[in-house]
Amino acid sequence: MIELKNENTVVGIDAGELVSFAVDGHEFIHQKGSPGWRSSDTEMFPIIGPTNEANFRVEVPKGEAIQDQHGLLRELDYKLQSQTEDSAVFVKEYQAGSPIKNSKFPDKSSEAVLIWPYNFRFKKSYSLKDQTLEVTFTISGERDMPFMLGYHPAFKLHSAAPTIIANNQKILLDEVLEVGSRALQLENCTSITLKDEKEITIKTEGFGNFMCWTEVRNMVCIEPISFYPYAVNQRDLYKGFQYLGDEDAIFKVWLTV
Repeated sequence: MIELKNENTVVGIDAGELVSFAVDGHEFIHQKGSPGWRSSDTEMFPIIGPTNEANFRVEVPKGEAIQDQHGLLRELDYKLQSQTEDSAVFVKEYQAGSPIKNSKFPDKSSEAVLIWPYNFRFKKSYSLKDQTLEVTFTISGERDMPFMLGYHPAFKLHSAAPTIIANNQKILLDEVLEVGSRALQLENCTSITLKDEKEITIKTEGFGNFMCWTEVRNMVCIEPISFYPYAVNQRDLYKGFQYLGDEDAIFKVWLTV
């Protein structure tokens, strides 16, 4: 476990995963073991969304990639690259065509291994300043590599009636619950405030959209995404791809209390 801290804020990071963001003793991150989800944050890359109805195949310029829901990045382990009192950098690397064991097989998937036909390097950087945690994602790889990116943090709920404010719209927890597994789409949105016992604001750069998901009342996932996957048929997920250029692709998220 790595801790970043300052006068009144403590950030806990476990193998690259954000497991705690506590300000003045108030915990904002969903805790593992609590109802709702087994994780506290993860990334969705190089695709977002389910692939089962497309036989776990996603069309890419180099042919077809074997991908399970939300891609293969989560099956790779982060390596700690650097650390200071208020920052930490983690990296995942993938060699094109390498078979990666699928943790969902055989109970939730028919695919034992996942394969992506491109090299990539995925860097996740944390920086704590005052009561703001900046999370930066840097994607390096082959020019013209297709990709989507989603960040999937889960926030702990302390009150019975929390609300989400997005684009001057008030969203109730019941509205998120009603959408179910598809997740509530919030288009053209770069900032969301979760109003609970205490407030936290999630601001982004590069993503452009959010989706919100939960199946319980004690947590809610507020997820910056580059593409909402349920806007298309699973066989058409390729329509949501961006493509790497000559420079790295950089996405940012700020959690501010």
